Amino acid sequence: MAILVNSHSGILIQGITGREASMVTKHSLDYGTRIVAGVTPGKGGENVYGVPVFDTIKQARHGNHIDTAVIYVPPAFVYDAVLEAVDNEVKLVLIMTERVPVHDVAKLIAMTRQRGVTVVGPNSVGIISPGERAKLGAIGGDNPARCFVPGTVGVISRSGGMTAECAWMVKRAGYGVSTAVSLGGDAMVGSTPKDLLKMFEQDKETQAVVMWGEPGTPYEEEVGDFIANGGFTKPLVAFVAGRFVEDLPEGTVFGHAASIVQGKSGRPSTKIAALKTAGAYVPDSFNDIESVLKQVLG
Repeated sequence: MAILVNSHSGILIQGITGREASMVTKHSLDYGTRIVAGVTPGKGGENVYGVPVFDTIKQARHGNHIDTAVIYVPPAFVYDAVLEAVDNEVKLVLIMTERVPVHDVAKLIAMTRQRGVTVVGPNSVGIISPGERAKLGAIGGDNPARCFVPGTVGVISRSGGMTAECAWMVKRAGYGVSTAVSLGGDAMVGSTPKDLLKMFEQDKETQAVVMWGEPGTPYEEEVGDFIANGGFTKPLVAFVAGRFVEDLPEGTVFGHAASIVQGKSGRPSTKIAALKTAGAYVPDSFNDIESVLKQVLG
């Protein structure tokens, strides 16, 4: 089992003929992912590693089951790409593009929520469900099995690179991943950790979740409230990075656009306190995830 993507997902790549998108398409196909079509306006009739390219999603839908769109288009065109996907009944949109205008992100999140569409990203590195051979985006590169092996532990991360590192810790502990999701490092993203924990709670095969948190945003505090109110009942191993930023001047941006501390908001200390109070397992060191996971899962 998995969340978001599985072996039956019908996947379309918007902007498939671009350099990065075409490379990711090959890696995903080699992994066994079911990519049925691509879209690049003006390139209809071409193909990318055997995947047919269309000018529009409406054309791509003829004869193809498409429920997932992966977006690799320039920032200024992301909103229109999402709107086209939603208008064509796509239910999951993964936005790989970074530096999408914040106003456009706000609009697309409001629009997709109203239409019942799940958005992951912007600025995501991807989603992978190893047991389903389903890989969206650059996650795992050309050899996903180095970090991502099938199993029963979900992974949620704001950082793209740390998505793989968390999965590696799961593998070192002797377990595997049900689904790993890179949320995206922007200040505003379509799916929050709380949203994904709701899905993992419903997935019967997921026994625990490992989460990577960072300074900035109220996401980890929301997770604490969610657990405290019974929304997530499985073990959560949550590491919060960047504790040193509390010693930096307020307003300092560290790494991702969302990693900023203002007043009491976004501080690692408040996140850690909220998670611990709710009953989550919060290791002091990232390397401790391995031992804590062994303790939690026996």
